[in-house]
Amino acid sequence: MRVIVIGGGTGGMCLAHGLRRAGIDVQVFERHRTRTDGLHGYRVGIDPDGSRALKACLPPEVYDLFRRTCAAPPETFAFLDERLRHTLTVPLRPPADDVNDEKSVSRMTLRQVLYTGIEVRFGREFTHYEQHDGTVTAHFADGSTATGDLLVGADGTNSRVRAQLLPHARVEDSGVVAIGGKVALTAQTRALLPEGVFPGIGLILAPHGLACILHVMEFPWGPGGASPLPDDPTRDHVNWGISAHRDRFPEGVTGFAGPRLVEQTLAMTPRWDPGLRRLFAATDPASCFPITIRTSVPVPAWPVGNVTLLGDAIHTMTPGQGVGANTALRDARNLVRALTSGEGPLSGRIEGYERRMRDYGFAAVAASKARTGGDQLVHRPVIGRLALAGQRAFLRATDRVPALKRKFEASLYTTRGGDRED
Repeated sequence: MRVIVIGGGTGGMCLAHGLRRAGIDVQVFERHRTRTDGLHGYRVGIDPDGSRALKACLPPEVYDLFRRTCAAPPETFAFLDERLRHTLTVPLRPPADDVNDEKSVSRMTLRQVLYTGIEVRFGREFTHYEQHDGTVTAHFADGSTATGDLLVGADGTNSRVRAQLLPHARVEDSGVVAIGGKVALTAQTRALLPEGVFPGIGLILAPHGLACILHVMEFPWGPGGASPLPDDPTRDHVNWGISAHRDRFPEGVTGFAGPRLVEQTLAMTPRWDPGLRRLFAATDPASCFPITIRTSVPVPAWPVGNVTLLGDAIHTMTPGQGVGANTALRDARNLVRALTSGEGPLSGRIEGYERRMRDYGFAAVAASKARTGGDQLVHRPVIGRLALAGQRAFLRATDRVPALKRKFEASLYTTRGGDRED
C-alpha cells in the first residue's frame, strides 16, 4: 500500500509515523517551505487521548523525545475574575503512567519532534487530485505529482482536499475573535502571575464576554538552556490568549501587527488587575497574533473511496474544550489501525474509520462550540451580566463543596479522554 498525506501538521505527521512503523509506504507533502514556516509557539495541551495516539504511532525513541521536550505539567486549573480573585481552583490528577495525564508542549516544539525521522517534502502546494482505477494522483502547484493507493487530507481548516471531496462541507465563523501572545518567564513576570496559576492553567472570565487563558510554560532545559531540537527556539514563557465576540474588536483587527494587537488588548482591559496588564504590556510583539475562531458544520456520511480526511480538514473546532489537536491525533491512530487491520477490503476499513471519526469528531465540534461560541449568553447586552454572575456563583459553590469539586475534577479528566482505552 502507498499512502499520500497532504499536510505536515500534528495529525498528518502522527499518521505518517504510525504507517511507517507498520511497514506502509507513506509520503508527506507540506506547502510550507521550511520546518519552521507558519508556526506560532503557543501551548498545545496533550491529553490522554493524544498521548495514547502518540505512543502508539511514534517510534519509542521519538515518543521519549516528545516527553522530554514537554513543559512542566500543570498541577491546577484556576478560574478567576478580571481582578485575579479566585472563584474555583481545581487540582489536576497526577500522572498514573506516561499517557494518562495532561501534558503541555509548545506547538513549535511538537512539530520538530514529529518531523524527527520522517522525510517531509516541503514547498509542495497541493492543488487537486485525480482518481484512477484503484489509485489516486495528487497534483501540486509546481507541476509535480504523486500517485498512491490512498490520499489523506490532513491539510487543516482550509483543506483543499476537503473542498474537492466534499464541496458542500462548510466551516463557519463562530462569532469569536482571539488575540494570543507570549511573555518571557522571568523573576519579574513570574511575580505578576496569580496564585494557583503557577504551575498550572488560569482562565479569567470577565464582563462583556471577555475571557483570557494563561499557560505557564517551563521547559526542562531551563531559562538559560537550549532545546535538544536543532530548529526549536522555545524558551520558558507565559502563553496568554484573550477572546470575545467579534463586536468587541475594531474592524480589521485580524490584520493588525503585533504592537497594535498588544495595544488593543490593553484597550479592552482597562479595569483588569494592574499586574495582568503589565504582563500584557511585556508581551513580545512578534509573538502576538489574531485569529478568527471557526468551526465546522457537521456533514452526513459520504461515499467511501480512496481519499479520506483527518483533523481540522474535516472537524475544525473552537478551543472551548482544548481537544482539537488531540482529536486529530486520535484520528491518526484510528486510521493506522484501520489500514493495518488486514480485515476485509480497503474500502470497508476506510468506511469504518470514517464512521467512527465522524461520531466523536463532530461531537467534539458541538461540545467545543457550546463552550466558545458567539451565541453564548455572556456576549449579550444586559443578560450577559446575569449569565456571568451565574457562572461565578456556580464556580464559587463548587469551590466550597468538596463533593462538587471532585465531580468537576473528574469531568475535566473524562472530557479529555482519561476514561478511554482508544
